[in-house]
Amino acid sequence: MSILAKDLHFKDINERIKKAGSFVNIEDCFGQRFIGSALNGKTLTINGTPGNALGCYLDGAVIEVHGNAQDATGDTMNDGKIIIHGNAGDALGYAMRGGSIFVKGNTGYRTGIHMKEYCSAELNLEKKPVIVIGGKAGSFLGEYLAGGIIIVLDINADKESQAPVGNFTGTGMHGGKIFIRTKKELAALPAQVAVEIAGKDELREIQPFINEFAGYFNMDAASLLQDQFFVLKKKKKNPYTQLYTAN
Repeated sequence: MSILAKDLHFKDINERIKKAGSFVNIEDCFGQRFIGSALNGKTLTINGTPGNALGCYLDGAVIEVHGNAQDATGDTMNDGKIIIHGNAGDALGYAMRGGSIFVKGNTGYRTGIHMKEYCSAELNLEKKPVIVIGGKAGSFLGEYLAGGIIIVLDINADKESQAPVGNFTGTGMHGGKIFIRTKKELAALPAQVAVEIAGKDELREIQPFINEFAGYFNMDAASLLQDQFFVLKKKKKNPYTQLYTAN
């Protein structure tokens, strides 16, 4: 089913999505908010620019955007995938607790803040959110990160460019990992963040996500994985840890 979104309110778009079959094409999207909110069991292809909070509370659907996405994409996302063939705005994956987001280009400020993961052997349930960014990320990347994985690939970097993350990366971080593909110095990291060059085991951990990213955007995963990655983790003695339950 195809939906011509140009003159529709977001409520009308979401109602039509719910009534449609498993595969939905949205054409001429022009800034409508909340598309795919809490959606599961469907695949959306969006041509255009969806507005804020695309896929908020997403619960298992797949959303693919041929264009850019605005702020708060994947807000409090629980499961599923969001694939963006352009750039994304601020607060991508805010409070995300499951699923994965792949962005071919850059992201704005506060990507992945308050991300968290959940694992229960009793319920045989594991939720570990993942964000993969092909370009650069703005300041406050992974702020208060409690779990999950963020990967910044800086694919189109040149020799003159700075590190592919802004200021205050990992501020308040108390769980999860941030991987950054660069040889540039990561300056002014917060005191509670430990940084080191990623080893073979850690590169194996992120290989499936980089393979998936490369598949969506027709890139060479092997060449990306040959390069140096830094990995950021919480320090063992972290002043923020006492404010949260253990991972």
